[in-house]
Amino acid sequence: MRTRKEYIERLGKMNRNLYSNGEKVDRLDERQESAIDVLGVTFDAAWDPDSKALCTATSHLTGETINRFNHIHQNPEDLHKKQDMTRYLCNKVGLCIQRCMGIDAANALHAVSFEAQKDPGAKSAYHENWLKWLAEFQKEDWVASCAQTDVKGERLKRPAAQTDPDMYVRVVEEKSDGIVVRGSKVHISGASVSDEILVVPTRALRPEESSYAVAFAVPSDYDGVKQVVHFHNYRRRDHYKRGFEYGFTDSYVIFDDCFVPWERVFVCGETLHGGAAALLFALFHRHSYSGCKPAMLDFVVGLAALAAEINGIERTPHVREMLSQLIMTGELGYAAGYTASAKGKGEVYMPGAGFLPYGPGNCIPDSIYCNVGRCLTGEAVFHELEILCNIAGGLPATFPYEKDLTGPETKELLQKYLTRNPDIPVEEQIKFWLAFIDFALSGSSGSLAYGAYHGGGSPIMEQIAITSQYDIEARKEIVRKIAGMKTKS
Repeated sequence: MRTRKEYIERLGKMNRNLYSNGEKVDRLDERQESAIDVLGVTFDAAWDPDSKALCTATSHLTGETINRFNHIHQNPEDLHKKQDMTRYLCNKVGLCIQRCMGIDAANALHAVSFEAQKDPGAKSAYHENWLKWLAEFQKEDWVASCAQTDVKGERLKRPAAQTDPDMYVRVVEEKSDGIVVRGSKVHISGASVSDEILVVPTRALRPEESSYAVAFAVPSDYDGVKQVVHFHNYRRRDHYKRGFEYGFTDSYVIFDDCFVPWERVFVCGETLHGGAAALLFALFHRHSYSGCKPAMLDFVVGLAALAAEINGIERTPHVREMLSQLIMTGELGYAAGYTASAKGKGEVYMPGAGFLPYGPGNCIPDSIYCNVGRCLTGEAVFHELEILCNIAGGLPATFPYEKDLTGPETKELLQKYLTRNPDIPVEEQIKFWLAFIDFALSGSSGSLAYGAYHGGGSPIMEQIAITSQYDIEARKEIVRKIAGMKTKS
């Protein structure tokens, strides 16, 4: 396993293929520092005696101790621990830990490459390719991002019907030694601070869309890959320092006729398995959400409760009701994820056939509970901001700037008029409101809200998965029997 220092040293040696605001950016650029520090926590926790048992695992390939973010889940206990690790680490930074994409994509491709290699038309030994990549992924303790979301162009048209065929990442040429891919994956969290990028399709595919059924891995600084990066950092402070300086990045990852050798290709043209890769990554990622979203609710509950205490309204019935809503959302999301772990097995849902064995036996969380938990918590994002707004009042929207809070002519006057609860030192109240503004009213907070709502699939996608996979006919039969109607069984 690596240390935080070793992770950062490797970033500093990578090729410069990052672009932002018209500049070519180094990976150790100061705008990346906060995002790097977030990922640094995942390395520190694996060495910390207090969290090592939770944040490490035993590789099923080598028997070696590895970072849990590089592990293939072997049983429900692994899924439980991944969920608990995610919540634990997100609580350390206050928001998303930014490393779940790699473990979720890896677990999806472990199963998909196994099945794709059995396809009669398989163009490479996909699972053998995968196992070689996975062994290095675990040994080197890489951070991997997952590039799934395509540009999608004309949204009502399928990939093959697009006016511009590059609106979904596709194979434009097959060679004896590899493939050439073109297109762009967008909103890719952490790609600029990752070692590797795992690429999977974004949707189910039809036979005529085989060029879009492609899954592979490339280094994040690879030739033929350009990243246009959006940095999400809070405003720097000079006086009121934060306890943790949070930040994250998203990239438009552009594959500009990028050559990928066959040994890094895990699906190429097998549309059934390309669709399965899209489904399984989303499923594992929605399961991760049942760890990170409850952690974010932990933070929101803390914000709401402290805002109520500072405002002197913590004992009012309407505040208790709003706090209970926040608590229920977080814990129901966690409970759904925990149940999804407990019911995990080596099966996936196939339309028209139900649940079937899939992959070499790695543990896949239950789809219904993953989607239920993700949908419930995803739909609640903007209501949570509404609750914070209700409890806080208008103060955060026009809060003074830091230099006014510390300026010789305004400091004492502002401290007098910003005091709400006389039992809490005004300096502590100011620190709180600045943190509240970071989360709810900053430039980054809008991106965070959109990411929390859409990340892992918008609620409509979970609703489709739930209604298409749930046995609604069996529930109709319950009613028919109770009502004395003719049954179909």
